[in-house]
Amino acid sequence: MFTPTRRLFIGLLAFAAACGTTESNHKKSAPAPTPTASGAIEVGYFAGGCFWGVEHFLEQLPGVLDVESGYMGGAVEAPTYEQVSSGVTGHAETVRVTFDPQQIGYEAVARRFFEIHDPTEVDRQGPDIGPQYRTAVFVTDPEQRAIVDSLIARLKANGYAVATTVEDAGKFWPAEEYHQNYYVRTRKTPYCHMPVPRFDQRASS
Repeated sequence: MFTPTRRLFIGLLAFAAACGTTESNHKKSAPAPTPTASGAIEVGYFAGGCFWGVEHFLEQLPGVLDVESGYMGGAVEAPTYEQVSSGVTGHAETVRVTFDPQQIGYEAVARRFFEIHDPTEVDRQGPDIGPQYRTAVFVTDPEQRAIVDSLIARLKANGYAVATTVEDAGKFWPAEEYHQNYYVRTRKTPYCHMPVPRFDQRASS
C-alpha cells in the first residue's frame, strides 16, 4: 500500500515524464513566420529546460506574435523527440519567438527568458536532466549577442553564476505537434518554470 508521500512522489515522476511522451507527429521543416501588417518581424531562439514552460511564459508577452517549440544546436538532421531525449544529438529543446519590434524589443524578450528559468543550472532545469535541457540563447546577429552578453553581465553582478551559453543560431527544427502550446491545450501548470525578478534582486547565498 502506498503512503501519501509515495503517491505524491510517483505522481510527480509521472508528470515530469509527460514531456517524454512517445507520440509521433513531427514537422520536418520550419515555415517562415507570418509578417505583421507593417511587415516588421524579428525572431529569437531560447533554450531553458523543457520547452513547454519557456513557450508558455514567453507567449504571454505583449508584442510576441508566436512561440514555437523545437530543437536547435545539434548535428542530426530533422531530429525526433526520442532522438533528442537520448542526449546524444547535441540539440537543446528550444523555442522560436517571433515578435513585432514595434511593440517589444529583443532585450525585453531575452530578459523575460532569464526570469522564467534558472540560468545557473547546468544541463538540467528542475527535474529535467540532460544536455537537451541546457540553458542557451541562439543569436542571429551581433546585436542580439551584445544584448544577451549585457544581460548576463547584469545577472553576474547580482551574484548569479550564469551557465547560459550564447551560440550562433543554426537550423531550427519544429517539435512534434503534441508539444506545441502544451499548457494551453492541457490547462496544466508549468512544473519547473516560474518568474523570478533576477535583475532586481541579488542571488541568495
